[in-house]
Amino acid sequence: MKWGVIVFPGSNCDHDCYWVLKHSFNQEVEYIWHKETNLAGYDCLILPGGFSYGDYLRTGAIARFSRVMLEVEKFANRGGIILGICNGFQILLEAGFLPGAMLRNKNLNFICKYVTIRVENEQPPFTNLTSKGRILNMPIAHMDGNYYADKATLEELNRNNQVIFRYSTKDGRCPVDANPNGSLDNIAGICNREGNILGMMPHPERCIEKQLGSEDGRVIFESIMASV
Repeated sequence: MKWGVIVFPGSNCDHDCYWVLKHSFNQEVEYIWHKETNLAGYDCLILPGGFSYGDYLRTGAIARFSRVMLEVEKFANRGGIILGICNGFQILLEAGFLPGAMLRNKNLNFICKYVTIRVENEQPPFTNLTSKGRILNMPIAHMDGNYYADKATLEELNRNNQVIFRYSTKDGRCPVDANPNGSLDNIAGICNREGNILGMMPHPERCIEKQLGSEDGRVIFESIMASV
C-alpha cells in the first residue's frame, strides 16, 4: 500500500512516521507538502505531530486552511484512511473532520511521558488486529491534549462507539488519576462515524521498537495495512 505523510510548516514528527513506515514496515511512503493539490494513489494519509504554523493562533487552527486540506477532505469523502497523531488530531478537530476541541492540559504544563491506554473499539481499520480492552503503552508529548466536547457530542461518541482509546491504568481501569491531561471521559483517541478517520494524542510512531521502550505502536500501523 502507499502512504502519504503530510508536512506543514512546523511539523516535527513527519520524519518519525516516514522512518517507521519505510524502514520498519518496508512500506511505500512519500512526504506531501501542505500546498499539494493531488492526493491520487494514496491508501492512507498521516497528519503527524508537531507545531504546525508554530501554533501561533491555536493548535491546528491555521493548518486547517492549508491548500492540502481541501484534498484531504475529498480523500476522506472517498473513504480514504486518515490517521491524525497529536497535532494531527488537533488539526482534524479544527477542520471539522472529528467532533470536539482541544484545551490546554489541566496542569497547564507540557507533558512528555509514557502512558497506558485501553482499546475501546477493535472494529475500525486502526485497531482491527487488537481486541477491546487491550492495554497499550505509548508516549504522549503535548500541551493541548485536554479533549473536550459538549454533553450531546459525548453521548453520541459513546453511542456510536467512536471512542477508540481511553487513558487507563495498567490493569485496565479508567480513574481520574490515570488521565494525564484532564481529557473528557479519559478520551485519548476518537474516530468519525464512518470509521475511516482516527485522531489520537499518543504517538504510535514513537513506540515501534523495543529500544524505544515499547512496541505497542506497531499494532496501529499493522491494523491499517491489514485493512487495505
